[in-house]
Order: sequence, then structure tokens, then C-alpha cells
Amino acid sequence: MKVIECENLTKSFGSFKALDGLSFEIEENKITGLIGRNGAGKTTLLKLIAGYLRPTDGELKVFSQHPFNNLSVAGNMIFVDENMAFPESFTLEDIMAEVAPFYPNWDSRLAEGLFDYSNLNPQIRHSRLSKGSKSLFNCIIGIASHCPLTLFDEPTTGMDSAVRKDFYRALLKDYLEYPRTVLLSSHLLNEVEDILEDVLLLKQGRKCLHLPIDELKEWAMGLRGNAQVIRELLKGEEIIHQEEFAKDNVYAVIKRNINSPIVRDLIQEGSGKAKQSGVELMPVSIDNLFIYLTEKSKGGIDDVFKRS
Repeated sequence: MKVIECENLTKSFGSFKALDGLSFEIEENKITGLIGRNGAGKTTLLKLIAGYLRPTDGELKVFSQHPFNNLSVAGNMIFVDENMAFPESFTLEDIMAEVAPFYPNWDSRLAEGLFDYSNLNPQIRHSRLSKGSKSLFNCIIGIASHCPLTLFDEPTTGMDSAVRKDFYRALLKDYLEYPRTVLLSSHLLNEVEDILEDVLLLKQGRKCLHLPIDELKEWAMGLRGNAQVIRELLKGEEIIHQEEFAKDNVYAVIKRNINSPIVRDLIQEGSGKAKQSGVELMPVSIDNLFIYLTEKSKGGIDDVFKRS
């Protein structure tokens, strides 16, 4: 079953296009990472899916319905972000006691267990929490709600490293017991890669990649060695990223396309071309791949220092 269907989705704010012709589908019961740099359109997309915004153009369906101001869609999802609002007079204890009727699958035992583990003060008001504590409390609500569609927008903002790790572990353990569709936005792919099944990568409001995490890990390959030799080896190949690491030596990243004769030759066991030319073949971490695919120029920050 397709939970989210998106075709040529565009969202403009005046002359600025936050999303530009975005198309993808997300199946039920998967954890998908919505990955992109700040300003890539992640929050705008999540707000469209949650029904907070109306598309400027294109088609968006959630549970086969248009989500904007749709109570049926809203009743089956939760949107967790730093702007989650609760009654000003309510303490955290009040919120925990009153939230259950809003979520049919609410797991009170899990919520209480996570709350006790978090060491949050039950008598403090939500609005008085620090940024990290507010994010933690919001995540407890998001996990314990067991909504068929759960949207997390940069959920770990303000949390320290240990708390972030606890959140990811809690989310994964609960998801394995109660599968549902989770869309989690982040610009820290290395932190979330272990819990993701799919990755949707955005760049300037457009889809850059959408594929399983296991495929992403094998999507690119790196070559390091003499600049002239690498240029000769990679003639006709699209170079995703290239940087100098020593005089006349470069590191280049290309797509691991097995249909390319050059790539097949390079990755073949005991490949003569690479060995004889002194070129080292290297894996590319998905965190670095994310950086390379979303940088403005193929040389990254190095391009700023180039002299003509």
C-alpha cells in the first residue's frame, strides 16, 4: 500500500520555489530518511504531507486522499517538530494524562516508561522546557502515539549525543514491535543510517535520490591517485566530486554504474588499469556521498580557494 504519493509537487512562497516538481512514493511500514541540507525543502514537504500547507501545483495524496485540512488524514498521523503546541497551563504530567484520547493506538505503558527514563520534571510546563528537553518530550509523544504515519522533522534538535542515541534506539525497537510508516527528516545522515530502510535525498527542492539504504551504500566509488591518470581513466564518466589532497594528486567520486565499461573494469577483481596506474579504489561513506551530491560545486569548499 502506498501511504504517500507525490507527483510533480511544487510549493512556492512568492517567487521562491521551496519544492520544484517533486515526485516519489512511500510504501507503508518503512522508516524513510528525508535527508537534505538546511533549506532543501524538508520541512515544507512534511508540512504539505501533514496537511498544514496547500500545494501550489502538482498532486499529493496521503492514504489516497488530499491531506490539506483533511480530518481523516490528520486522525492517522502525527507531526513531531519543535513547534508542537500544548495548552499553556498544562504541565508535562497533565499532557501525558490527557493526550491518549487523541491517538487511538496510544501506548500509555511505553509513554510512561520513556518519560520516567528521560528524567524530565513532570511538574514543569512544556513552554518552559529547554530546546533539548522539549525535543525529547515531543519525541516521546511521537513514538508512543503509534500513528500509522509518523513524521519527525529534525526531532533531535538540542539533544546531546547520548540522548539522540537513546531516541534512535527507542524508535527502532518500538517500530520493530509496532511497524508503521515513519518519515524522519535530518541533515545528519551518519546518525540515522542504522535505523533507515530508504533514503529520500532532496537538493534545492528537487529529488536527488530515492532508494534503499543498502543500495545507497554501494551507489558510488572513490578513486585516489595521480590527477592526470585519473582524468584519463574517467574519460566519459560523470564526476560527482573531485578534490586535491596533494600536489598533482586528486580524489574523485563517480557513480558505481556496473553498465559502464570503465566502472566494470575498475571494480573487477585484480583490475589491471587501476593497479598498474597506482590508483587506489576506495568506498564512499553515505554521509560523504550526501555532502558530495548536495554541494553547489563538484569541488566543494576547495573551489573557493582556486586561483585562475
